[in-house]
Amino acid sequence: MQNAISYLFVPGDRPERFDKAAAAAPDVMVLDLEDAVHPDAKPAAREAIAAWLATRGPGPAALVRINDAASPAFPADLAWLRALPAGTRLAGLMVPKAEDAAALAGIADALRQIAPQGTLVAIIETALGLHRVDEVAAADGVARLAFGSLDYAVDLGCAHVREALAHARARIVLASRVAGLAQPVDGVTTALKDEAVLADDVAYARALGFGAKLCIHPAQLQAVRAGFLPTPEQADWARRVLAATAAGSHAVQVDGKMVDRPVIEQAKRLLALLSAPASS
Repeated sequence: MQNAISYLFVPGDRPERFDKAAAAAPDVMVLDLEDAVHPDAKPAAREAIAAWLATRGPGPAALVRINDAASPAFPADLAWLRALPAGTRLAGLMVPKAEDAAALAGIADALRQIAPQGTLVAIIETALGLHRVDEVAAADGVARLAFGSLDYAVDLGCAHVREALAHARARIVLASRVAGLAQPVDGVTTALKDEAVLADDVAYARALGFGAKLCIHPAQLQAVRAGFLPTPEQADWARRVLAATAAGSHAVQVDGKMVDRPVIEQAKRLLALLSAPASS
């Protein structure tokens, strides 16, 4: 999942939407047991997700967003996870309000009992989580960080605007890089029908160093994927940079600008985004 760009949430208590969400072809499908599901509906949601995972056909990687470790629903989520048959086609778990490395390691251990290759996406969405973001990023089993910007703003009592959230985004990007993780996943855009707002949010996140985005509607998928992938012009530039330096010389110019090692690495990174499968 390190190259996945679009993560689409689906309420766990709406099984009639599962196949439709998979057919929309997100890079990752997130079956939700947390915010999208009323507490009274969580037991039925667990059963519905287990049934779908047992019979699902080919399609996007599937994560389950469990409840956070301090939630009354967490013990039942963990028991449910441990009861799943070994070999269940579950790519991993999304862990909200990630704050404690030891707790994450315990969740990862339980996941591996039924999905040996399963990994965690840890959501940073509290002040404590951001304070401990380096520990969270380095925790056993964590493959990627995500930013829960809405919950983070509520926890801090700040406005959900770029200026107030810039520090958190920068820290998450930095912690991801230091820990050797994939570029992190930015939070949701709540404007479902405003394509300009979504495109601007994606461009902003990409400029900061994010590599993916949480989505809450299939209509957002195309714009999110297009926004994080190189444009045709960028891909053409990257190919010309690598062609110009193929002989090993960095003393060349492309488009009238000198090419050095950082430029070559950037060109390689752009082309890798186009060639790597999302599930890798």
